[in-house]
Amino acid sequence: MKTLTFQDIIAARKVIARFLKQTPLIHYPELSDQLGFQAYIKHENHHPTGSFKVRGGVNFMHHLPETQRKKGVLTATRGNHGQSIAYAATQFGVKSTVVVPHGNNPEKNSAMRAFGAELIEHGADFDEALELCEKLQAEGGLYYVHPCMEPTLFHGVGTYSLEIFESLPNVDAILVPIGGGSGCCGAITVSKAINPNVKVIGVQAENAQAFYRSWKTGQRVETDSCDTIADGIATRAPFPMPLSIIKKGISDIVLLSEAELQEGMRVALRWTHNLAEGAGAAPIAAAHKLTETLAGKNVVMVMSGGNLDTETLKSVLGTR
Repeated sequence: MKTLTFQDIIAARKVIARFLKQTPLIHYPELSDQLGFQAYIKHENHHPTGSFKVRGGVNFMHHLPETQRKKGVLTATRGNHGQSIAYAATQFGVKSTVVVPHGNNPEKNSAMRAFGAELIEHGADFDEALELCEKLQAEGGLYYVHPCMEPTLFHGVGTYSLEIFESLPNVDAILVPIGGGSGCCGAITVSKAINPNVKVIGVQAENAQAFYRSWKTGQRVETDSCDTIADGIATRAPFPMPLSIIKKGISDIVLLSEAELQEGMRVALRWTHNLAEGAGAAPIAAAHKLTETLAGKNVVMVMSGGNLDTETLKSVLGTR
């Protein structure tokens, strides 16, 4: 089975530095007072695409053979991964096709088109969009960039965890949202290499808890649906590579209700003055459930993305 290595994450950093700036790790005193520990936010929402995924896209395109670059690439997404591939493909002169489910975030769709992707709408959710990719790959010879099974994507994403340890060597815990699992796997791989005592805590929605249930039972679990406001973590099935890493290395996984996810978005806006999408706000929301466990610690919460569409924002701000 494909897996990740710390050495490949270090190598990816040199590639990514040519295209992306390091994102800030900011300490928030007021939020720290609220939570009872030293609260830091890793602002992956500050990338050109508004999400951490772009790190993976850039590293993937760098390693894509020239013969395949000429044919183009294909992927499925709820938005942030698709923007990553579209952005990186443009940087390397590669044609990209992205499949999204019907009813996908319209502003993420617009951004993907703006970054140069051809967009196809298919299926009711992310997993059904993935199924079409397999068919299109067979028909057209495009390279199918699986969002959850490409080590070069994960190695690129893992570079944000390197930056965390460089900026805060005495970090005690890292809270990471889990969708496909790349961010969490990167944090586990880097933490294990630098300081195995650091706790990596994953966050999922109660309505999309495939990783949580697989971790708890020790068996791969698929759910019938993944209906959550946090589209960045809306997946029904864990894939083998990330699941194997997370099962061995995760310290805990916190589940959040839809109300808690919405409150997390409001808290992010109130205390950090940053717009966070559901997945990006999930670590802040989860932190409120871990105040006793993390009391007095240095805790990093990964704001994985800020691509929240206007209508959802209006709804969240109007809900109490």
